[in-house]
Amino acid sequence: MDTQQDADRRPGREAPTTPVENSTIRTQLAHRTIRAFTGEPVDEEVMTSLLDVARHSPTSSFYQQTTILWVKDPGLRHEVHLSSGQPYVGGTRGELLVFVVDLHRNACIREEAGEDLEPLGRTTLFLEGVEDTVIAAQNTVVAAESLGLGTVYLGSIGGDPQRVIRALRLPRHTFPLLGMLVGHPDQDPQFKPRLPAHLTTAVDVYPQVEDWGTALADYDATVQDYYDLRDANRRVDSFTHQICTKPGTGRAEQAPVLDVLHEQGLALG
Repeated sequence: MDTQQDADRRPGREAPTTPVENSTIRTQLAHRTIRAFTGEPVDEEVMTSLLDVARHSPTSSFYQQTTILWVKDPGLRHEVHLSSGQPYVGGTRGELLVFVVDLHRNACIREEAGEDLEPLGRTTLFLEGVEDTVIAAQNTVVAAESLGLGTVYLGSIGGDPQRVIRALRLPRHTFPLLGMLVGHPDQDPQFKPRLPAHLTTAVDVYPQVEDWGTALADYDATVQDYYDLRDANRRVDSFTHQICTKPGTGRAEQAPVLDVLHEQGLALG
């Protein structure tokens, strides 16, 4: 039988390293998705600080096209849970944040000034809002994990975006891009292996690969080993197999997102 010391030496039990490190970089490299939280709530001042970090994130053209909702009402959280379909989104464990692409605020400003709203319906403006929102969310993750908290992104709330829009009373020119749970971890998962650096980073031009199957053979073996040793949800699928079979099968990936965006007056052209 494996001892705890043996388990600690297994692949995925040590955080990745990089040549130059400080406390921030070590926090980022030590990221793991946490889906199980204790019943201890996150202190109100901590949550306020995380929201302050999100507000002070970089923003495209200084448009500040993001709004973050801290969902505390159990009924509203249940609605987000139904949209997500993920069991850990329901209940009371972890604090639920919803990151909203928000062009509504600027639409109101323009409308009150008698300016045309047409620019805000352009896809480029929506994408700038997406950039703002994702940056704010990632800054929140780094800040939370630097405080010893765990996080999980909830792209799954896109399974039924209209339900989220109705529940959170999101006005026209907004879209709930993603959710996040923040809380005190109640699990200790392995570190998930990432694609090799030479396939995901390059200088000047895109990486030149003649045969992706061959290039990813070693990584496929590493991923299979990771799933074979994983603490829960055991699955032994290579990365390339997952890419060939999984995209387009999830609820969020089948949702009529473009239709909802058009209903919200976004990404019209």
